[in-house]
Amino acid sequence: MTNISVEDITGHTPQHQPTTNWKQYFSFSTDHKVIGIQYIVTAFLLFLVGGLLAMIIRGELITPESDLIDRSVYNAIFTMHGTVMLFGWTFPILTGFANYLVPLMIGARDMAFPRLNAVAFWMIPIAAVLLMVSFFVPGGPAQAGWWSYPPVSLQNPTGNLINGQVIWLLAVAVSGVSSIMGAINFVTTIVKMRAPGMTYFRMPIFVWNVFSAQLIQLFGLPVLTAGAVMVLLDLTVGTSFFNPAKGGDPVLFQHFFWFYSHPAVYVIILPVFGVFSEIFPAFARKPLFGYKIVAISSLLIAGVSGIVWVHHLYVSGTSGWMRMFFMLTTMFVSVPTGIKVFAWTATIWGGKIRFDTPMLFAFGALILFVFAGITGITLSSVPIDVHVNNTYYVVGHFHYVLYGTVTMGMFAAIYFWFPKMTGRMYYEGLGKLHFALAFIGTNLNFFPMHPLGLQGMLRRVSSYAPEYEFWNIIASIGAFLLGVSTLPFILNMISSWMHGQQAPKNPWRAIGLEWIVASPPPVENFDQIPVVVGEPYSYGKSEPLVADH
Repeated sequence: MTNISVEDITGHTPQHQPTTNWKQYFSFSTDHKVIGIQYIVTAFLLFLVGGLLAMIIRGELITPESDLIDRSVYNAIFTMHGTVMLFGWTFPILTGFANYLVPLMIGARDMAFPRLNAVAFWMIPIAAVLLMVSFFVPGGPAQAGWWSYPPVSLQNPTGNLINGQVIWLLAVAVSGVSSIMGAINFVTTIVKMRAPGMTYFRMPIFVWNVFSAQLIQLFGLPVLTAGAVMVLLDLTVGTSFFNPAKGGDPVLFQHFFWFYSHPAVYVIILPVFGVFSEIFPAFARKPLFGYKIVAISSLLIAGVSGIVWVHHLYVSGTSGWMRMFFMLTTMFVSVPTGIKVFAWTATIWGGKIRFDTPMLFAFGALILFVFAGITGITLSSVPIDVHVNNTYYVVGHFHYVLYGTVTMGMFAAIYFWFPKMTGRMYYEGLGKLHFALAFIGTNLNFFPMHPLGLQGMLRRVSSYAPEYEFWNIIASIGAFLLGVSTLPFILNMISSWMHGQQAPKNPWRAIGLEWIVASPPPVENFDQIPVVVGEPYSYGKSEPLVADH
């Protein structure tokens, strides 16, 4: 059954109709849907900030000379770009979608801890304000990169107790605490609040992937948060955890950092994999191929992610046996990931595909992810990684994951669930224009970084040898095109939300509990909690999703 509404299930309309008062989005709301949209909009505003900083960086790199901005300002912008894009865009946008969708998908009225959910969100604007303030304090902005390695992050030439690096660390710590609170909430909600009949192997893959990602957050993020606090103590009260001048070990921080920060890649990409698993069956009109193995592969990725971090430390004095062990574990991650790619390919193959905007973005993101996966396998290899370490090859791979897969995947999710969230349809022409500009811009921007890295161009520099100029010009043109691609998206979202055509209850004829309620959903989601009797992704089958009351 693909077109069921709450009226169909209960025989009457919900008593709690959705509110359309815009003021709720500036309030301390405990409604998971309001909080989800708060996360999404806040993240997109920070995405615009990070994108503007990226275009400044690419403007500097369009010529070999450092002739646009001062080198110290370049370092600060470079640091802020990476920090904002990770802690301000990718984590909050994914948390926003998880907030909005998980309770709906599992048949719950809200998250397990609604007030904790609201507190976790409002810590994000606080962290964002701290980041912005850190850029303008008299002591100077943070310039140690988004990874903030000691001993560079421990430098304080002005001697000021309060400087940009200190405030930056506070912002990262606040963001980390927010994410830990969110992880507790998500895991509890998924384990304890599923509707009757919603067994684990009836959960949508999106929920499986959120669950797997939040387990990583729960066990890995406290390590990074502790590391940030320890750097903060070294800077402010004179401890010597990582300060080599006082007997500390700066490489120890790299272990703290990457023990979480490599699994963090899976934290942000697993929900995107879930988006693929929702969109491909809907637009191919076929059940998801290998549902159970796809679900289990998410847990496998989460488990293996805890034993791969040392591949970032191949050139940091790592012993030979550790290099070999972590090379093998890093390569092994490709097995459960490859299972997912095979399942999506089999789902699409032979389907009656409709290339609407969500499908275009999802399919494009999958293509870019496959390329990112190939370069990721090369980086897991010790001899190749040693050769291209600290070059633009790493930057290119990283951005194919972060922009090509995660950001493109999030745009797919926005277009797919926009009718559910707003009750309006977006403009298809603007959506396809957005996709064309973004897909071309992504490849123009990030593909040239691979030959640059193979030729030896170092990352984190504002000037370079003239022989690298050609590829840098292409990359900068791509960056500017990506900036332009955002304009039709903004126009589409604002105009559609205000004046778009009224959306049908289920415009994609998708299967899932979120599609059986009104668009936008009522305050408590379900007038009566549904009883799930059907299997997920039952496209082409006649079995109902929920039992009649």
